[in-house]
Amino acid sequence: MIQITLKDGSIREVEPGTTIAELAASISRGLAKAAVAGKVNDEMKDLSYQLNENAAVEIVTNDSDEGLEVLRHSTAHLMAEAVRNLFPGTKFGIGPAIAKGYYYDFDSEHVFTPDDLAKIEKEMNRLIKEKHEFKRKEVSREEALAHFKELGEIYKVELIEGLPDDATISMYSQGNFTDLCAGPHLPSTGNIKAFKLMNLAGAYWRGNEKNKMLQRIYGTAFTKQADLDDYLYKLEEAKRRDHRKLGLELDLFSLHDEGPGFPFFHPKGMILRNELEDFWRKEHRRRGYQEIKTPIILNRSMWEQSGHWDHYKENMYFTEIDDQDYAVKPMNCPGGMIMYKTKMRSYRDLPIRMGELGLVHRHELSGALHGLLRVRNFTQDDAHIFMLPSQIKEELLGVIELVDYFYKVFGFEYHVELSTRPEDSMGSDEDWELATKSLQEALEEKGIDYKINPGDGAFYGPKIDFHVQDSLDRTWQCGTIQLDFQMPEKFDLSYIGEDGQKHRPVMIHRVVYGSIERFIALLTEHYAGAFPVWLAPVQVRILPISERHHDYAKSLASRLNDLDIRVETDERKEKINYKIREAQTEKIPFTLVVGDQEAESNTVAVRRYGQGNAGVKMSMDEFIPLIQDEIKSKKMLKDNLKEE
Repeated sequence: MIQITLKDGSIREVEPGTTIAELAASISRGLAKAAVAGKVNDEMKDLSYQLNENAAVEIVTNDSDEGLEVLRHSTAHLMAEAVRNLFPGTKFGIGPAIAKGYYYDFDSEHVFTPDDLAKIEKEMNRLIKEKHEFKRKEVSREEALAHFKELGEIYKVELIEGLPDDATISMYSQGNFTDLCAGPHLPSTGNIKAFKLMNLAGAYWRGNEKNKMLQRIYGTAFTKQADLDDYLYKLEEAKRRDHRKLGLELDLFSLHDEGPGFPFFHPKGMILRNELEDFWRKEHRRRGYQEIKTPIILNRSMWEQSGHWDHYKENMYFTEIDDQDYAVKPMNCPGGMIMYKTKMRSYRDLPIRMGELGLVHRHELSGALHGLLRVRNFTQDDAHIFMLPSQIKEELLGVIELVDYFYKVFGFEYHVELSTRPEDSMGSDEDWELATKSLQEALEEKGIDYKINPGDGAFYGPKIDFHVQDSLDRTWQCGTIQLDFQMPEKFDLSYIGEDGQKHRPVMIHRVVYGSIERFIALLTEHYAGAFPVWLAPVQVRILPISERHHDYAKSLASRLNDLDIRVETDERKEKINYKIREAQTEKIPFTLVVGDQEAESNTVAVRRYGQGNAGVKMSMDEFIPLIQDEIKSKKMLKDNLKEE
């Protein structure tokens, strides 16, 4: 008998030669049904893999990330088989599983069209019904080369020739289709239940533009049809909520060829932006932050001193002034260092919390630009906290609480990652160990679950990243907290301690929004453009039914204006139903319809976006406290997360 250590630490004794599938069945019928693969000493294996020695084994189920990867990789092989059947002579590149799906690259004389996707899906469904077993075979390098050379599979041959001479190579077959693959795979094509071919693209072989352009077919697959349906629904929702589309429709911002990656904010977009910035300022003042402003351009020696010249140069823009090199700032932190040094600091002054809504510029490749989500200039809501070593924990906890408060106001759930030391970094092992431990302890004291993101820290320190989840369950990295021992050393920052001697402060870099522009894009898609009242560029639109109601409408607008409520009056000679529909299209939170009855009774018919067609009659003395309460409390209804 051999001993198998399971994920929960328990040990099972089984006969040598027992397969992973048999092991799963011995544990429970439900586990056997859900199993798609296994991990043997952390290596992924097929369910048919035989256990012949003591090992740690984890059963990989179809509802896990790894299980979905196995399903999608198997579906990619199925798609390749269907393409070969339908389009003889096609040569095959690679077909990996990727986030949310899979793809396969093909070299075919036939130019694939969207109509072909339906034909391929039909053939895949036929092959699924035949329930062909995925069979693994290990061969020598020579055998693999001979097999694929005979088939004329030049791309497979190239891949094999890049492997070591003594490499053992695995191939997988289903039916009469064989592919070069490390595996693992599902037991059979019959295990594939819910899939969809998504779109076509071109892709250079091995990502090299000097190589031939192949045709790529993207697809996705899920364990259950309901999961696939939900995914496809959210894809359509994402298109409808695209901030680039809504930004133009709601007149918030625009992007132009005259400045790729440099957004233009329209008047309504500026209202939204200013509300976010005003909220930021208010909450930071309450927590002891002082706002500063530092220059956009600083000289080369400063960026060399900060380490950006050596570690971040490829992302920066440069200029020359009086024959000297200058750089446009990609980050605000060096300016914060200079601000700290404007006078001598005492231990009694610390902590010092300096906040800055600083405009930064970063060089992004044209192909990476994406609306407001990836731009070349943006405003970071930076803050730099200078503190005593004894204050690290308290300050970290304060920042975590601030970030949590902000995200709750906007209705965001979030998860946290702790990013550790990258290869390209500066500073001692001791400093990095202390900084990383401090971040871990703060998260654990707050009871926040987190996962480690190895090697993804900043070059000067580890960081905590906050990934917010929007209404479509997508995640976006926004807030970050970075603990830094290096910058104070680089800039020779000091304070006078109780002993009258100079000491080195520790600092925190942190953002809450991350980038104002990116956060606006995120909010626009999260709310589908239906912003909460406090953020809405236009909070109230008054709709007079006819010209004789204009004076009454103007008096109402004047009253609301005096209360700093953002209001418009639509006096166009259009039918009232048209005006109402347009206000709904523009997602105005409150529409006030006024006609003869309203003018005579000094009332308004209040229509709330997302709450049906009936106009509720009320006086302005009733309506004003209602909207003021929503603005003051930053109330967010569920209707903000869906469209009417």
